[in-house]
Amino acid sequence: MNDKERILELREQLHTHNYNYYVLNRPAISDQEFDHLMHELEALEQQHPDMYDANSPTQRVGSDLSQDFPTVRHIRPMLSLANTYNLDEIREFYQRVSNGLNGQPFQICAELKYDGLSIALHYEKGRLVQAVTRGDGVQGDDVTGNVRTIRTIPLVLNGGVPDEFEIRGEILMPWSSFERLNRERSEEGEELFANPRNAASGTLKSKDSRIVAHRGLDAYLYYLLGEDLPGEGHYQRMQTAREWGFNVSNDIKLCDTLQDVWDYITYWDTHRKELPVATDGIVLKVNSLAQQRSLGMTAKSPRWAIAYKFQAEQASTILHEVTFQVGRTGIITPVANMSPVLLSGTMVHRATLHNQDVMDALNLHIGDNVLIEKGGEIIPKIVDIDWEQTNPECRGAKIDFITHCPVCGTPLQRNADEASTFCPNDRECAPQIIGRMEHFVSRKAMNINMIGSELINSYFNTGLVHDVSDLYYMQHDAKIRQSIEDSKQVPFERVLFALGIRFVGETAAKVLARKYKDIDSLSQASIESLLETDGIGQVIAASVYTYLRDDRNIALINRLRQAGLQFALSETQLTQHSNTLEGQTIVISGVFAHHSRDEYKRMIEQHGGKNSGSISAKTSFILAGDNMGPAKLEKAQKLGIRIVNEEEFLSMIE
Repeated sequence: MNDKERILELREQLHTHNYNYYVLNRPAISDQEFDHLMHELEALEQQHPDMYDANSPTQRVGSDLSQDFPTVRHIRPMLSLANTYNLDEIREFYQRVSNGLNGQPFQICAELKYDGLSIALHYEKGRLVQAVTRGDGVQGDDVTGNVRTIRTIPLVLNGGVPDEFEIRGEILMPWSSFERLNRERSEEGEELFANPRNAASGTLKSKDSRIVAHRGLDAYLYYLLGEDLPGEGHYQRMQTAREWGFNVSNDIKLCDTLQDVWDYITYWDTHRKELPVATDGIVLKVNSLAQQRSLGMTAKSPRWAIAYKFQAEQASTILHEVTFQVGRTGIITPVANMSPVLLSGTMVHRATLHNQDVMDALNLHIGDNVLIEKGGEIIPKIVDIDWEQTNPECRGAKIDFITHCPVCGTPLQRNADEASTFCPNDRECAPQIIGRMEHFVSRKAMNINMIGSELINSYFNTGLVHDVSDLYYMQHDAKIRQSIEDSKQVPFERVLFALGIRFVGETAAKVLARKYKDIDSLSQASIESLLETDGIGQVIAASVYTYLRDDRNIALINRLRQAGLQFALSETQLTQHSNTLEGQTIVISGVFAHHSRDEYKRMIEQHGGKNSGSISAKTSFILAGDNMGPAKLEKAQKLGIRIVNEEEFLSMIE
């Protein structure tokens, strides 16, 4: 057996082992044996770059290449389901179905409603070719590169599948992954995700697919669409999808009567808390596809399906006080302190009140009995006063939002277009200074991993540091000194992010660094110039403009620059950019031999072009690999759009 045959054999074996481990939960080999096979495949693929395959098991780890998410029009619109919290409306739905079918017998397929991010996966000839978010139902974002890192989504299917089909489902973050992620964010001084759904959504839109791979997303699939699909029932099709390699829930059930539906809802209203992922309800679908077609659709949703949403779990407890926390950007967050109460399996004694508007709407008083809720939220929140338990005559003092910073005493401010109230004293307010330092040294910023929150607090409280630049001019032990030196090689876009300019996150920092190339050019940019930058709106532009014209910030940047930090793109980064493709819109389609789709997207951007996920009259050309989608090819020919292969493209930008 030669190397190339061995590569194909290893890929097939590893796809099977991935399915056994992540979907069936029945591993056939040990982790050590799996790692040995994976390392062998990685080594062979490095020796044979012509054997590159975006769907190889080795690509599950993701890439550090920044990626944008072109908008793609759904082949089949992703309509939403009608929702209800009322069991009587379930009875009415059941009766409407019966009436619509003129009394024909029918079955209802009952499934758990997973609380995640809807996704449409497109397969051609048994291989994943595209993954698109729901978006507005008509078009969504192409997140294929990130979805390939999710191990419960098969990249290559078992035999006997149609040439082309779509399967829909939900991208989720399991509770275990969510808790680990928030623990890591807490250690790095980053804002915690409120719930697994928000965490999954934020992760799937990450520009770095290695982050997606690290965070451990999961996926459950629940709907097949396409031509020539087997089976005449939804339930039967999902069983077939499971045989093809998809992670289909084992808790899907056929119901012959309304009582069966009640029993299913009652059971899962309690037992869903034992599941490894978040659920927020039950989806009921008429099983027969012929009967679905007969019942038809409304303008917004199918008549043959409905979603029943569970009531969020609530508990009543006594409010003792509200404290106010100051974040690194000065934002004031009110936190309710209450008598401990058991809610969704955990003891809760604190709950966020978000901002002044929320507090004003609740009209809270000391001693109120309040209703707190989790539902999908991990961070509890107060939703109302429990008037059944609260005696209006015995209520204590009204709790008003504070007017001065609880730490430094500065009068608070609130901009007309923002919900947040903040302390403007960013130079002397201790939590803000410490918070900026913690952000500066964090992994995604300067990654000074030997300096943590405890050490920063010690440095600040003893007067050793007053701002982040002091870290580069003080004495450290050997390990910290090396970590400080290593940080001087962190690229410009991360240094820009590390400065902690309000509203400038990782993505905005990358965009600004790539456009302006160095801090001096960025400092001279006008508001109008900043607004011409893709992804930079009025709020970010104003924040950047103001920050870079403050004498104290200019002094900080100069001191950091003197210490050796990178305030310009490197020569290597600069040489990778050109205007060769300026003004051109390019669509990528197919499977490539020399580079991944993500790498080609990056090349297009580096050379001034724009990526697009859909073909239109504005498309300049299509960069086409093997197995280009027939629909795209037909549309390109119809519009007279040029097809460019890999070799032509690489020659074009050489």
